Amino acid sequence: MPLKIYNTLTRQKEEFQPLNSPKVGMYVCGITPYDETHLGHGRAYVTFDVIKRYLEFLGYEVNHVQNITDVDDKIIKKSKVKSQNYQKIVEEYTKSYFEVMDKLNVKRANIYPKATEHVPEMVKWIGGLVDRGYAYQLEDGVYFEVDKFEGYGKLSGKKKEEQEPGARVKVESSKKNPLDFALWKKAKPGEPSWPSPWGEGRPGWHIECSVMSTKYLGEQFDIHGGGMDLEFPHHENEIAQTEALTGKIPWVKYWVHNGFVNINKQKMSKSLGNFFTLRDIFEKFDPMVIRFFLLMTHYRSPINYSDGEIESVREAFGRIQKFIQDIAFLISKTTESAPEIEIRDINEDMISFRDKFSAAMDDDFNTAGAIAAIFDMIKYCRKTLDEGEAERECLEMMKKSVIDLCEVLGLKLESRASAVERGTQEIDVLIAEREEARKNKDFKKADQIRDEINALLKKTNSSIVDTPFGARVVQL
Repeated sequence: MPLKIYNTLTRQKEEFQPLNSPKVGMYVCGITPYDETHLGHGRAYVTFDVIKRYLEFLGYEVNHVQNITDVDDKIIKKSKVKSQNYQKIVEEYTKSYFEVMDKLNVKRANIYPKATEHVPEMVKWIGGLVDRGYAYQLEDGVYFEVDKFEGYGKLSGKKKEEQEPGARVKVESSKKNPLDFALWKKAKPGEPSWPSPWGEGRPGWHIECSVMSTKYLGEQFDIHGGGMDLEFPHHENEIAQTEALTGKIPWVKYWVHNGFVNINKQKMSKSLGNFFTLRDIFEKFDPMVIRFFLLMTHYRSPINYSDGEIESVREAFGRIQKFIQDIAFLISKTTESAPEIEIRDINEDMISFRDKFSAAMDDDFNTAGAIAAIFDMIKYCRKTLDEGEAERECLEMMKKSVIDLCEVLGLKLESRASAVERGTQEIDVLIAEREEARKNKDFKKADQIRDEINALLKKTNSSIVDTPFGARVVQL
């Protein structure tokens, strides 16, 4: 089954056929670093991380570009509030962004171009649009004239008369059309600025992405992504100015947008007081649990965040971690080899579950279906173990199969699970002492040591249990 991607531009799923296979160009709209990274960012960048990982799993070479808008009205406003240079604001929140993305196991893009490093190219682009009659100058800057671009509205599917200027587009009465958007903004006193034929100023938001994406991916490329809130006006405006300048249509082959995040069934918003940063969330929940939560819903559907939902997701993710722990423990205690026919039979069954996983991912990156396939695989493995088949080669195959599929989704099973499994030297010593006490039938001492071990393990949500192979530490 070929990979199919839902293309916002055509409003349908399409077979994925890159322009220059096996190379894939993917541009994802990045952050404006003026505040802490929030759950909405997490949803977007986990989504495109999984898309990148799966494309690489299929054998594609992904050139992933993600911009940083490092000059913007919000950044300037924040710098005034904090009485800091705007570059310090950018540096602080960009650093914070990478820290939380690393915790979510989001792979780095190939390049993170910054807007301020590409202003000359942006000035050149704007000049080209003015020369071609698509842009005009006003007292406060240069604007793109949407009525001159015949295809305006093709991404959002709205007619011009039905559209409203976006939240980041300031309506000026002097503009020819309220939808006309700024390509160049003249600087106000004290604001960062760069030279241009239209006076000192800075580029508009939309032109940044057009310039940086085409510089690193070419005048036409495969995937452009971002949240659904960027579909209009940002991505609509990008299409208009890029295709107007280059004449290359379509500029982007597949437009991919992820859904919104709701908090307790209300849209996440600072004004509603339900705005959560990832740093705050990580104080309560393991980042891998949050990543797992984000993948439990198809990327195009809205997702509802609540502590209760995360608790149930944590339990589900814990079942995967516990399976890996159990298998690892059995491997450490098993020396028996499996007959070749048994290895072949289990391998065939593992392949069938991998096929289910791939079928789900091939259907527009259906991570929820892919996770269901992983749980089906684990259920089969548990049943096989219950039936008494626990030879080393089969156990290793089961463990590797589950870990490999989780890695495609960017789910690390080693973080807390392996730390618990390894234990500290202190716990290892206590376990040995407890084993000795049990051998000597000093059960009172053994119980006291067990309570001491569990007190040490309490923070890791783990406990010590007795098995036929001896005592071991497991997650609850």
